[in-house]
Parts: sequence; structure tokens; C-alpha cells
Amino acid sequence: MATPTMFSSLRRRTSPSLESFLAPNQVNESTILQTLTIISKELVLSFSDICVPCHMKNFQSLIRKIDIFVSVFENFKGLGSGNFFFTAILCFKEMYITLSRTKMLLDYCSKSSRLWLLLQNSAISNHFLDLNKDILTFFEVLPFEEIELCEDVKELIELLKKQLKREKLFIDQHDEAMRVQLFNFLHEFEVGGVPDKVELQMFFVEGLGIRDEKSCRSEVEFLEDLICNYENDIEPSSSVVKGVVALTRYCRFLIFGFSGDEETMCLENWKKERTSQETTETLGTVPKDFCCPISLDLMRDPVIVSTGHTYDRDSITQWMEEGNYSCPQTGQMLAHTRLVPNIALRSLISEWCITHGIHYPIETEDKIMGTISVASPTKAVIEVNRAAARILVEQLSCGSDGAKIIAAHELRLLAKTRKESRACIAQLGAIPLLQRLLSNPNLAAQENAVTAILNLSLYEDNKSLIVEEPGCLSLIVEVLRFGHTEESRENAAATLFSLSAVHDYKKRITDENGAISALAGLLKDGTQRGKKDAVTALFNLSTHVDNCSRMIEAGAITVLVDALETEGVAEEASGVLGMLVRQPIGVQAVIKEERAVPRLIKMMRHGTSRGKENAVSAMLELCRNGGPSIIQKVSNVPAFSSFLHILLYTGTKRARRKAASLARVCQKYEAVALPYGLWGVGYTFNSNSAANAGSGFASDVSVSLSISVPVL
Repeated sequence: MATPTMFSSLRRRTSPSLESFLAPNQVNESTILQTLTIISKELVLSFSDICVPCHMKNFQSLIRKIDIFVSVFENFKGLGSGNFFFTAILCFKEMYITLSRTKMLLDYCSKSSRLWLLLQNSAISNHFLDLNKDILTFFEVLPFEEIELCEDVKELIELLKKQLKREKLFIDQHDEAMRVQLFNFLHEFEVGGVPDKVELQMFFVEGLGIRDEKSCRSEVEFLEDLICNYENDIEPSSSVVKGVVALTRYCRFLIFGFSGDEETMCLENWKKERTSQETTETLGTVPKDFCCPISLDLMRDPVIVSTGHTYDRDSITQWMEEGNYSCPQTGQMLAHTRLVPNIALRSLISEWCITHGIHYPIETEDKIMGTISVASPTKAVIEVNRAAARILVEQLSCGSDGAKIIAAHELRLLAKTRKESRACIAQLGAIPLLQRLLSNPNLAAQENAVTAILNLSLYEDNKSLIVEEPGCLSLIVEVLRFGHTEESRENAAATLFSLSAVHDYKKRITDENGAISALAGLLKDGTQRGKKDAVTALFNLSTHVDNCSRMIEAGAITVLVDALETEGVAEEASGVLGMLVRQPIGVQAVIKEERAVPRLIKMMRHGTSRGKENAVSAMLELCRNGGPSIIQKVSNVPAFSSFLHILLYTGTKRARRKAASLARVCQKYEAVALPYGLWGVGYTFNSNSAANAGSGFASDVSVSLSISVPVL
């Protein structure tokens, strides 16, 4: 009979619950015949007039069989449930399950993506056959000898049984031909060709009934949602589905153009507002340890890298596929690229989601066992995306105002996917065209443009194209300062962070009028995500020795000191201060802030492991470069020596090393005296000196450098 894995290849947004396949304890035996009759009637009424794009013959055949059930169950119901033995009652319960599965399958075929139904042609046909077999089993097992039926009903049942016995797997040849044609389109792109526009139009419009831009967009959203939730648990593979998504997106603009601008942009604005609200609510409630340090989103599939840090699988995979082989949080080189599932953390996240009523995807066995299956982009996907990008850039150049906004939005999405897409879009000349939209008074135009530039900047070769484009960097800073929306300002800050990964650009960014003060303002008054983008950008800029004075003049020190008590950015803020106090001018600026030293010491005691590392590193540089007066001021803080003792014994390896160096500096000036025995923890003065003498910026602080790019 039914099994819980029946719909494993049909899962869409949610999978059917296990209860859907178990005996219905909630169904009263005295009313089960009435229940079966009602369900059968509802199925016939709900689905008789529906025209599905695929599997039409199987769909209608099943409805006709259910229609016969109505007459049969009506006759059974007249006998009364008291006339049935236990075996018959069990059969009726099994039929209840079969009808529930029937409703699920019919509902799925009527509401799912047409392209997805086409890809699943054989699998769904098998599900129809399975239901026919289960119906036949019901009539063969049901003890008719115990039931008094009229001759008309007996003949009807016998005819139905004969028909069911003749049932074989039926795969609609028209559907199968269309499925093959879909793969032929992808193959044509793969070998360097471009399918004929008329053939594509016949396939999508006449064949699938996708007759407008809205329907086409719905198909793309459905398939993208499928990839997002079940990337490694779908058949065909996610790489094939990605190819279909790319082809559909391309045909959306090739066939339907850029009509319906106002309707489309209204929809996108609504999505933006809703997503922004959901993001704010989530960031305010989700425990920090459950969020990926890269995306800042709730981790769906937490995995551990070789350094011991945990990230969401999709985020860290994309990070490594971009050619980065260091840990995003520590900067350490990864010993290997193997990802180990963090099963314990995933269980905690799952429990938290259940408690708060949040959907959390069911994990597949392959992932639990540690299997990594990340589909690489096929040549077909790359070529289809290239063709789509060419159309979008053309519209960005000479289309209407509404078309330009839509093109910018689509380029924003396309640039988020793969480095090949980012390279292609830049090569087609999109950057100067997007730059023009940065000063556009339309909210959606500016937001989509700056986010598209951000996504393009993630590809290393594009950074120089953006910075060297005349006026582009200045306009990005202008968006950061005076952007129309919060997200525009946040993504402008993230763009500056991305560009500042190139050392030569750090000074150029800082020299832009108002850049540092705008980042400081975002760190002070922005959303949680905005604060994160701002502080990581400030950290990157602080690593350039010539930027210290500009950051002080812009008032960044005060904001950074205040951020030491802001959850989510305190660790990074202490890292920036640690960089600035490496110079005498930075030391003097920090000392002028009365709250700086007490807050750093407080973080040494109560902060996270990484926060303690950064705080003690900042205190060490402050004392080293500040002289006796600063050391004396630090040593006068109540219980300062006790905090050092605790850190020497309980801190991480890096924190213990920095704490030992700080205590030695204080002891040298006779501000703090610690017994020699307390220096243990495996470190001697000489080895600590050598370690610290060779330490650079990267080893002194540990900061999570993350880019958050929400796509609306």
C-alpha cells in the first residue's frame, strides 16, 4: 500500500506529513462510509473541470474512477456500519488513505509548475499507476461475501476491477515529446547555438500554455524555490533544473519583452517591503549562533570547515567556488575543503524552528551522512545566461524607464548566481549603464542598480572595472549617504567592503567625500544587517595605515566604542579599534573616549571567544603604543589583573598569547605584578615575544568578514 517515500520526487514547498500515510485514528468507524462518500464527491466536484497542462489522460481517468466510488459508497452507506466486520472496516480505512493520496496527487498536478510536471513526466505517471493498483487491492481484499449488495453495484464493481487489472503505465507521448524538446533546447545552447525564437514561442505559449510574462515569472520562482529547498533531493538533478530556469528566464524576455512595467514593479516593491519586514523580525529573534556568519540568515544546513567554524552549506560552498580557500571568520587557510555536517547544531535549530512555528526543510539522508553534492554550472546554463544577459543589457541601454528598472532587477538576480554570469554581465558593458541608475529618483531603480553592482563586485576581475569607471565610486558613496531606501544604503556599504578587499582601493574609498562618516552613521543608526555591513567595511579600510587619521576625523572612533556594546557587531568593532591603536594618533583618539578602556575590558571578561581575542589584542596595542601613562590608566581599572588571570587560563590559544603579552607589558612598567607561576598555560616570555613579534594584522584580530545580499 502507501509508503512515506511516495512523493519523495514530487516535493514542492512542503512534503506531505507522515500522518498522511497512516491509518486515520481520528476517523470514527461508525461514520467512515459517510466520510469516504463526502471525500469522493469533493474530489469529483473539485477536479472534474480542471484542465492540467500535463498528464491529462491519467488525470481524467482517475477522476472517472473516483466518480464510480460515489455510487458504490452510497450503496454501502445504506447498509449501515454495524453490518461490517473488522476486516471490512480496515479496508475502508485503507481507502481513506488512498483517497487522501489521490487528492494530494491531483492537487499537485493542478497547481505545480508546468515545466516541473514535464520534467517529472515518467515519475508522476508511475504515481497514477500506483494509485490504480491500490484501488484494485481495495476491491480484491474487501470481503464482499460478508456484504449484501444489489446486482447493479456488483456488476459495476466487477467492471471496474477488470478495467483496473488492464491498467498499465501510461506515459503521454505528447508530454514526452515536449520533455525531449526541452532538453534539445538546452543541448543547442550547450553546443554553441541559439534555438529559433518561433520554436521557443510555440513550446512555451502553445505547448505549455505560458501566455504572459507573469506566468513565466511564476514558473521561474517555483523552480528556484524547489532548488533552494531540495537541491540535493530532486530528480532530475539540480543542474538540469537550473538549466530550465535559465532557459525560462531567457524566454521570458525574448518572447514577452518588457511589457507590464507598472504591475511588475508594484509586485517587486511589495515583495521588498514584506521581505524587509521579515528580515528585520528574523534578525531580532533568531539566536545569533543559528545564523550563518556569511549570509546572516538562519542556517538551513550547517556544516563545519577545517578551522572548526560553522557556516551554512550554500554560503560556504559559494565562497569556496569563488576561489576563496580561507576561513571567512578567521582568515586562516583551510587545510581541506571537506564540509562536515554539524548535526548537533542542526537539531537545535530544528527544535527552535518547531517551537516558533517556522518551516525548516527536512534533511536528506545523503546530507546527514556527509555527502557533498554541489552541481557545477553546465555549459548550457552559462550560455543561456549569457543570452539572457545580452537582452537585459540591451534594454538597460535603450529601453524605456520601466524596462531599465526591470532589467536592473534581473541583472541583480543573474549576477548573484555564478562567477561566469558576473564576468559575462560586466563584459557586455553593464557597469556604466547601472551607474546611471544610481542617481535615479526611482526607489526601485537605485536599489536594484546598487545591488547589481554589489553582486558584480564579488568577481575579482570586476572590482577594477567598477572602481576605474569614472564617477562610479563617488555615486556608490552618494547612495551610501543619501540612498532612497535602507537596503540601498546597506548594499552600498557592502559594495565598499567588497571593493576594499583590493588593498590599492582602500585609500581611494576613504578619500571619497563622506564615505567614512556615512559608514559610521550606518553603524550607529542602521538595521542589524546595515551595522554588520558598515563595521566590516570599516575594518577592511582600517587595515590601510594611511586611513587612520581620516577615520578619526570622521568621528568613527566614538561610534566604534558605542558599538562595543551592540550585539552582532561588538567583535568586529573591537577588531577595528585594534587596528587603529597600532598608530599613536589612534591611541590618543581612543584614550579620549572615556568608555573605550572599560568596555574593552568588559568584553575581555564577558565577550564571545572571538570578542575576547579582539578586545585583548586591542588592549595590548593600546598599551604598547600608548606609553606608561596609558598602562597606568589601564592597570587602575578594578580587577584588571583578575581578568587577565581568567583569560590566561580559559581563553583560546590566541587570546592566551595576547593576554600573556599584555601582562608582560604591564609588568615591565610595574603597573601590574603577577607571580611568575601564573604565566604558565604553556607559554614562556621568550616564546610569547617571538610569537607576537611575528604577528601581523591578520593574526592580531579575528573578524568575520561577510557580505549579505538579500534578493527580493
